[in-house]
Amino acid sequence: MRHDPKPRRPVGRLTISALAVAFAAYFLVLSAIQPARAAVAIQEVRSDGGIVAWLVEDYTVPLIAIRFSFEGGSAQDPAGKEGLANLMSGLFDEGAGDLDADAFQLALDDAGAEMRFTAGTDGMAGSMRLLADKREEALGLLRLAVNEPRFDQAPLDRIRGQIVASIVARARDPQHMAGIAFAEALYGAHPYGRRSEGTPETLATITADDLRAAHKRTFARDNLKIGVVGAIGADALKGVLDRLFGALPAKAELTEVPHVTPKLDQVVRVDYPLPQTTIHLAYPGIERDDPEFFAAYLMNYTLGGSTFTSRLFREVRETRGLAYGIDSSLSNLRHAESLAIGTGTAAERATETLGVIRDVVAKLAEEGPTEAELEAAKRYVVGSYAINNLSSSSDIARTLVQLQIDDLGIDYIERRAGMIDAVTRDQAAAAARRLLSASPAVLLLGPAEKEGN
Repeated sequence: MRHDPKPRRPVGRLTISALAVAFAAYFLVLSAIQPARAAVAIQEVRSDGGIVAWLVEDYTVPLIAIRFSFEGGSAQDPAGKEGLANLMSGLFDEGAGDLDADAFQLALDDAGAEMRFTAGTDGMAGSMRLLADKREEALGLLRLAVNEPRFDQAPLDRIRGQIVASIVARARDPQHMAGIAFAEALYGAHPYGRRSEGTPETLATITADDLRAAHKRTFARDNLKIGVVGAIGADALKGVLDRLFGALPAKAELTEVPHVTPKLDQVVRVDYPLPQTTIHLAYPGIERDDPEFFAAYLMNYTLGGSTFTSRLFREVRETRGLAYGIDSSLSNLRHAESLAIGTGTAAERATETLGVIRDVVAKLAEEGPTEAELEAAKRYVVGSYAINNLSSSSDIARTLVQLQIDDLGIDYIERRAGMIDAVTRDQAAAAARRLLSASPAVLLLGPAEKEGN
């Protein structure tokens, strides 16, 4: 649902070749040492001011990647000002401190750094990639962006206009509009049911003062998670942490967001004259800290998490040729969980496809995965982790932050394979019964159903 307010801004012409050479060297070296990435050495660093970050030192190339996240995000948008967090995320490099938008971006180019902010449903994330020998200049700009964003009227109006133009364009996209309708049906008046990018009407009400107030409420030290990877040691990082974040308020002032269970057992139809019908199903999910999470995760891999070997792919694509692809996934927001299935099929075969999906789900709920399916799932889930989460400095930094958000512990990567290997078929079968026995919510996007069907 979130819309990036603008594309990632490339570094300037004077510095791009240095970054390009450094990143190319990084990936060449990385390809040779990739198997060792699963055993990254994570340090917890605490600054003199009490700010905590997780650090992976890597001097292979002179680069540093830093990522951080503040709890909040679009779920904190006040009613009637939906889109505020998303709009704010596009303005941090549009002027900060005594630098207006042009001066700030020129300074960022000169520092040879890439900076990005994004607003998610439950948090505001920021990141920077920089050359180690330009650390002072680059991090000085990041400090200004984090602590002293200007929210000047001209860039505010420009970024708002870009978002509104995108909203208007996407209003003609039936897939996008169906997703909005499904979210509203699942979550109702809960913040998860609102449009995170806002509407032209809600965006028009947002002022610079609204942005300053939201920044003050959410950018605080007690809801901050930080991951750093690259050519910097723990002692140096301590000073960086205090410099970047030490002046922020001690405590955030967040509006309480209640936990919500998606409303299941309903059919949402979005009629649109398309040759293909898109089908989405939502089932109950499982919390990330639930002791049976990995049993559910492995069960889902058997159901539809594997691109080519899952039960859904085999029955829907290979056996009956009803769709080019189909998948399922576990979704874990901070205040809601679900298991989602998605596919698209010829409009005249939508009813048949939905029936096959329901049959596959019901059989897995009744029997659970086989021992062979469970072992295949374990091999993939264990083996793919490094590729999916530890393949670059930015990926590692992102993973470090997410592990802290999920409160999984600094030794999680070391423990993960053992927890997965310990899952039994009985546990996976119990997870299947628990999540797949309910009547799902179903979204059907396509031609209107013919009378009598």
